Amino acid sequence: MEDRGRLKGNRRPDVSIVIAADWAPIRALGSAVRRAPDCVYGDLLPVLRRADLRIVNCECAITASNRPVVKSGSVFKASPVHIKGLTRVPFEVACLANNHVLDYGVRGLRDTLDILHRHGIRTVGAGLSAREALSPLTVRVNARRITVVNFSEGEDLTASRGGPGVCGWEIDRLLSLVRKFKKLGDIVIAIGHAGLEYVPFPPPYVVEAYRALAEAGADCVVGHHPHVPQGLEMRSRHLVAYSLGNFVFYQPTDLYYRRTGFCLTIRFRRDRLSSYGIDPYRITEQGLRKLSRREEFEFVEKIRLISRPLESASGVHASWQAYLARYGPEGFRKEVLGILEKMETEPRKGAAMFRNRLTTLQHSELWRDALTRLMSEKSRPFPAWMSRLIDEWFTRTAPS
Repeated sequence: MEDRGRLKGNRRPDVSIVIAADWAPIRALGSAVRRAPDCVYGDLLPVLRRADLRIVNCECAITASNRPVVKSGSVFKASPVHIKGLTRVPFEVACLANNHVLDYGVRGLRDTLDILHRHGIRTVGAGLSAREALSPLTVRVNARRITVVNFSEGEDLTASRGGPGVCGWEIDRLLSLVRKFKKLGDIVIAIGHAGLEYVPFPPPYVVEAYRALAEAGADCVVGHHPHVPQGLEMRSRHLVAYSLGNFVFYQPTDLYYRRTGFCLTIRFRRDRLSSYGIDPYRITEQGLRKLSRREEFEFVEKIRLISRPLESASGVHASWQAYLARYGPEGFRKEVLGILEKMETEPRKGAAMFRNRLTTLQHSELWRDALTRLMSEKSRPFPAWMSRLIDEWFTRTAPS
């Protein structure tokens, strides 16, 4: 949807940047990317190609290794041949600060860095040393300096203890980086991989961190990891997009919002954001297709609705309470019992799952606040429309 967020002025932008979410040629899309890498993007390909710079989150290791690590969640990898799915667009920057780039250990990370760099794709957010992992990436496009800061909750795979690893959830250090590069006159983009999966509203700790980055000077803050679309807001002239949903990332489900996402195009005049646009699409077994005009109109209306809680501090906390109420004692019980059962059948996997719940904010914040709500004699209220939207994100289906 072009120029949905036009700011001041109608002059041609100095630079346009398209940001895409999670790319991992897995499941049904593995053979599709291998067979016809151009066709996977369908009628979205012209949107990607007309930008001056293309950024994507590489949500997997790209490696021939068959030795995955033991971890809490699923493990994802692409084969080296899948690199054509990135170069044919072409994406110039791959974000690596996520919870899957180390799914095949240090070898998998080394292979991923090697193949991306050999094919001219620059990386940010992970590295074989702490210095490499924690360093922002600065590129020059149309005589403009653009600095990308990429970070993740990381599931204990951060480089904080010396690396190899990903750039972790160290918000104070990231704020200093944003201020430093903004003072140099750069366009600064902060891209985070965090938050609770499948929920339409970001949790308060994510909102607080992303807003702080915007207020520190990041022209645009973009999130992924929830695997569903979430809301957007403007903070002065700074854009925050909390989750773009899935991209080239196929989930075998008929749930609508896990198979629908959007690319974000941001445009700059000098060093200031001048406009932005979203291009929503459906994810099929063959690849992506742009939404029809009717589908797009409905999608944009939903984005406006899920963005409403961001208009006030009380709205952010109320939407979180609405999700806590849905999760409830039964959600907590099922999750804990599932982990305990896994510890019986696969002790190392179960231990990784339990450790992840304790050390990763998306889980520890949920457990803490869910238990606090259960303990309370009088639970905090929230509007019914928030509950309805959460239910829709978890139940609405669409044809495959």
